[in-house]
Amino acid sequence: MENLDNQKRRLFLQKIMQGVGYGAFGIIAWSSYLSQSQAKSIFLRPPGALSEKKFVSTCIRSGMCVQACPYDALKLSTISDNISIGTPYFIPREEACHLCPDIPCANACPTQALDLQSFIADNKSSINNARMGLATINTATCLAYLGLQCTMCIRACPLADTAIVLHNERNPRTDMHAFLKPVVVPDYCTGCGMCERACPTKVASIRVLPLSISSGDIGEHYIVGWRDEDEGRLDNVSTDVTLERTKRNEKSALDNVNDTDGILKGLYDE
Repeated sequence: MENLDNQKRRLFLQKIMQGVGYGAFGIIAWSSYLSQSQAKSIFLRPPGALSEKKFVSTCIRSGMCVQACPYDALKLSTISDNISIGTPYFIPREEACHLCPDIPCANACPTQALDLQSFIADNKSSINNARMGLATINTATCLAYLGLQCTMCIRACPLADTAIVLHNERNPRTDMHAFLKPVVVPDYCTGCGMCERACPTKVASIRVLPLSISSGDIGEHYIVGWRDEDEGRLDNVSTDVTLERTKRNEKSALDNVNDTDGILKGLYDE
């Protein structure tokens, strides 16, 4: 009887250890899968997508935009993609947005998470008004910036010579040839990713980043005088430059020049 109990006890412990082993293996395998998936390129939303927070709350995960894409560029995210599950996205390096003139993905959206109004400018609707992201060039690895002849990105760009332009610069290394450097024009870049997909370097030297990452903001402290909209901002700026009286500024500038000890004493007293 005692031997039988010992056998049952050993079998019970073996099953527990097997369960722990399978669980540990599953965690390791799943972690590896997630790491590989998250190592992919930064994802982009379809053309016309609302801001990320609004998009996620408005999209009902119907997949209709994915089905409407004639180039199979759009995918629905899964639990391994590290983004809201069931929402559409695309990775330019794998398949870029082809900027379909009839915008089938946005027209198929049942909730306006892909906003058709965002394509309207100057009372005209055009896919060229899409802003999915902004192409950014790594000049340290771009072949053109290294002096090699490469125009793959500008040839692939649907808005060549508008969204991407070539700048000619003298090559000081040879004094015979010129650099033909691609430059992205943010006002016209749609973020379609055709340039990234065409880039011949092992890791794309031009990548499309979401606007939440790539868009800059100079802030309200700086006024660009030749912009009408910036001039208008000056109308709401206070012209009152009165300073609060402190021990540091209660004297005139000339008096302070001759009273260094007083200034230092005032600093320590405050």
